[in-house]
Amino acid sequence: MGIFSRLTDIVNSNLNALLDRAGDPEKIIRLIIQEMEDTLVEVRSAAVRSIAEKKGLERKASELRAEQEDWQRKAELAVAKGRDDLAKAALHAKARVGQSLRALEQQLAQLGEALARQNEDIGKLQAKLADAKAREQSLAARQKTAATRLKTRTRLHDERITDAFARFEQVERTLDEVEGQVEAYDLGRKPALAQEFAELEADAGLEEELEALKSRLANRLAPAAKG
Repeated sequence: MGIFSRLTDIVNSNLNALLDRAGDPEKIIRLIIQEMEDTLVEVRSAAVRSIAEKKGLERKASELRAEQEDWQRKAELAVAKGRDDLAKAALHAKARVGQSLRALEQQLAQLGEALARQNEDIGKLQAKLADAKAREQSLAARQKTAATRLKTRTRLHDERITDAFARFEQVERTLDEVEGQVEAYDLGRKPALAQEFAELEADAGLEEELEALKSRLANRLAPAAKG
């Protein structure tokens, strides 16, 4: 079943209202686009027929004008030759052609107005179609984004991830216990021989630095004491 019943419905349609009332906006927008495209094809086909008809009428009008001029020349020739009877007949024929020409020109004017309205309708329909396609792309992008967010949220709240983090924490606690056991073995033990020598060398270095400092201070104070 179509969304619209005629071209005017499409031109005057409010896509926001249609989508707001739709249970399935994506399905509705696809139907709208399909119907708009079908209608555009029909309107263009009608315009093609109107243009072809207009060209045919214009050719006919041109022929009638030429015939009208021809009867005018014949009437003038008859007058010149003193044949008033023929001149009247030619003018009568010219009048019949003129009447047909006026009717044809009126038909051309009406057809021109119809083509102008068709052209305006096609422009409006194309604008509506472009709007509908933009809405379709927007809906598709929103759906994709929503699906991605839902997938991410689902994974974040997945019990497997929660369980994995719990396992990490358990491993960390186990490592803490092992490291604590290693450190506990060193409690109360004497430092290793290498460590004792390292501490001894560090103390010796500090002693040497202290003696050097004392020597420098003594050298500074000596001249002051002599004075």
